[in-house]
Amino acid sequence: MDSALTTVGLPVALGIIMFGLGLSLTVDDFRDVQRHPRAVVVALACQLLLLPALCFGLVLLLDLPPLLAVGMMLLAASPGGTSANLYSHIFRGDVALNVSLTALNSIVAIVTLPLITNLSIAYFGLSDSVDLQFRKAVEVFVVVLGPVVLGMLVRSRRQDFAARMDRPVRIASAVILFVLVMGVLIDQRDNAMDYLAQVGLVTALFCIASLAVGFFVPRAFGVTDRQAIASSFEIGVHNATLAIYVAVEVLDSVEMSVPGAVYGLIMFILAALWGLLLTRWILPSGTRVAAGPVETGSAGGTEPAPPRHRAN
Repeated sequence: MDSALTTVGLPVALGIIMFGLGLSLTVDDFRDVQRHPRAVVVALACQLLLLPALCFGLVLLLDLPPLLAVGMMLLAASPGGTSANLYSHIFRGDVALNVSLTALNSIVAIVTLPLITNLSIAYFGLSDSVDLQFRKAVEVFVVVLGPVVLGMLVRSRRQDFAARMDRPVRIASAVILFVLVMGVLIDQRDNAMDYLAQVGLVTALFCIASLAVGFFVPRAFGVTDRQAIASSFEIGVHNATLAIYVAVEVLDSVEMSVPGAVYGLIMFILAALWGLLLTRWILPSGTRVAAGPVETGSAGGTEPAPPRHRAN
C-alpha cells in the first residue's frame, strides 16, 4: 500500500471517524448504562466472549492461512463502528443504548483488542514476525480515544455545530472506509482474487452470525425488541477501519488487513438486508409499526423517553 496512505491516510481516516463518534457522545451517555444494565452486560458478553470464540471456530473450520486468520480475529476484537448507530436509527433500535454501547465498547476494546490479537498471533505461530507490544497498544489507545474525547469537548461547547456535522461526518466515514478498502485490495491486487476466495465466505458468515447473535442472545435474556436491535447492529457492524489500521500500521501486515477490507465491502449490504429481515418478518407487527422515541428500562418494560439532546 502506498506509504502516504499508510503513514498519513490511515491515522487521519480513523481520527475523523472517531472524532465523529465523539460528536455524538456526552458524559450522560456513559451514565445511561445504569438505566439498562441487563442489555449492556449481555451485549458486552456477546461482543467480548461469544464473537471471538465464534470467529476462532470459523477460521479453524475453513482452515485459513495464519495471517488471514489473525486478521479475522483482529476484526472480531474490534468494537462496533459508527455506522451501527445509523442502522439502529433506521431500523428503530434504541439509539440511546446503541450510543452508550459504542462509547463503552470503544474503551473496553483498548484492553481486549491487544489481548485477543496477541493470543491469536501466538496460537497461529506468528510471534517471531509480528507482535502487538505495549507501546503499540498505547498508540492505538491515543489514536482511538484522543479524537473521541476531542469530539465530546466540541459537542459540550458547540452542540449546534455537532448537530450540523453529524450527517457529513457519517458520510465521510463511509467514503473513507471505501477508500481504505480499495487501497488494501489494490495493494494486494496480485493476490486479491485468491484472498476474496479465501475470506469472502468467512467474512460473510461472521457478519451474519454477529448480527444474529447480537439480536437473539439479548432477546433470550429478556431485553426489549428495540434494545435487541441496537445490540444487533452494535455487535454486527464492526469498526473495519480500526482493524485495517492496526493490521497495517501496528502489525505492519497488509495481508492481515484483507479480512477487514473484504468485510468492509459486504457489511453495509448484509446489515441493510438484516434490518429489513428484522423489521418485516422477524419482529411482531406491533414492533414494526411502533413510532416515536421510546426508551426502555433494564427490566424490559417501556416508558416515555425523557428529552434527549443528541444528534442521531
